[in-house]
Amino acid sequence: MNPTPTSNPVLIAHSREVGELLGIDPEWFASEQAARVLGGSELLPGMQPFAACYGGHQFGNWAGQLGDGRAINLGEMIATDGKHWTLQLKGPGRTPYSRSGDGLAVLRSSLREFLCSEAMHHLGVPTTRALSLVLSGDLVTRDMFYDGHPRKEPGAIVCRVAPTFTRFGNFEILTARQEIDNLRKLVDFTIAADFPHLELNSPDLYRDWFEEVCVRTAQMVVHWMRVGFVHGVMNTDNMSILGQTIDYGPYGWMDGYEPNWTPNTTDAAGRRYAFGNQGEIAHWNLLQLANALWPLFEQEAPLQHGLNRYVDVYQASFQTMMANKLGFKHFESETDAELIKELDKILQRTETDMTLFYRSLSAIKLDGIQVGELRDLVTPQWVGELLRSAYYGSEPDPSGVLNDTAHWMQRYLRRLMQDGRCDSERSEQMNSNNPLYVLRNYLAQQAIDAAEAGDYREIENLLELLRKPYQEQAGKEAYCKRRPDWARHKAGCSMLSCSS
Repeated sequence: MNPTPTSNPVLIAHSREVGELLGIDPEWFASEQAARVLGGSELLPGMQPFAACYGGHQFGNWAGQLGDGRAINLGEMIATDGKHWTLQLKGPGRTPYSRSGDGLAVLRSSLREFLCSEAMHHLGVPTTRALSLVLSGDLVTRDMFYDGHPRKEPGAIVCRVAPTFTRFGNFEILTARQEIDNLRKLVDFTIAADFPHLELNSPDLYRDWFEEVCVRTAQMVVHWMRVGFVHGVMNTDNMSILGQTIDYGPYGWMDGYEPNWTPNTTDAAGRRYAFGNQGEIAHWNLLQLANALWPLFEQEAPLQHGLNRYVDVYQASFQTMMANKLGFKHFESETDAELIKELDKILQRTETDMTLFYRSLSAIKLDGIQVGELRDLVTPQWVGELLRSAYYGSEPDPSGVLNDTAHWMQRYLRRLMQDGRCDSERSEQMNSNNPLYVLRNYLAQQAIDAAEAGDYREIENLLELLRKPYQEQAGKEAYCKRRPDWARHKAGCSMLSCSS
């Protein structure tokens, strides 16, 4: 099964880092062959395209057979790191699992996936990668808002790269069909190919493997929470067995801090996949994977062990993550748990930009300050000045939010002083955990608008910017400001649909 040839493929962006990882000659990307291959119109020797079948739980319900409806694996290659990597085209035409779909993708969704894959990598978040973005030269009809007003949009194809694209759903479909022999073969193959460090002759091999899947998943979601990322569609068919972020659909970064926020219009009513629910949903998804693997275990203990490990690792990793964001040496449960709980409440009192709030904290200077001076120093006015860039609107909620924040800030600064670290050491830690630049939805939408008009420069600007998300970059001040008012309700800048 081959990709569908396109009318006029044009490569408009590529990741030099992924190209280097794969050992591809940089000059090749400027060739017509690169556009044809990465646009699905030509196969290189050795490529054997295929699409995978899988099932999945979508929004909490078993959806039955799904599969790669618009994704085609071109094949695997050994990269410069000595590991095998799979190249997959998303949007190159129909597959056996396309059902009623056309298997194509449009520029807006492909551009978002291309940029976000690389942005997440540079943020230090486990993720699939993106090699290239190709315009197909064809128009694709999509109803962006599912409101009966479809329009023709430019088609595009993104080349995704990962050690494997195996999902929880690949295992679920086999159990649902009672193909237990095939389930065992898939598990054995997955362990041998993607978890080679596990002891293959161990009697606890399957238990150890499932435990590692649970641990990796926990660590991935904690990274999401660290940077304010919301996946938007945490169905089991969108969960990587490697604990890597996969399938960038209606994702979003938190602008105003709101744990109940989801970027997905389809999820607007139930908010199942909202920011604050992601840890719990990942655990639920792992439970569905455990149910699928049950025929290979036929006992609860090893599977429950993995699920319990998820809970323990998630909690411990979350606490460490928050300690790093707040500049503590270590998480101290007797003081820090309550501080974090109160901070969560305060951030919701008025619309506060999550990214800018945490970066602002790193600017606090405590060298030479005594504990007894904090009460006079940390006033509501001082807090307002410190957090001015993070607050939406002309000023915070007038109902005492600055006063309450000042009380919290005094406790927080006393906690920092207990660690006895200098400002520079603390600030370095905080700024290496709290990004300054993230791929806010409105930034991606501006790049989409320009690209649809034939200007691809903003794609490259964002790709370059997001290579160093933790470092201040001269001349890039416009990219580290809170979301502008015009973008609050603009299509593509707040919530998005699954239409792509």
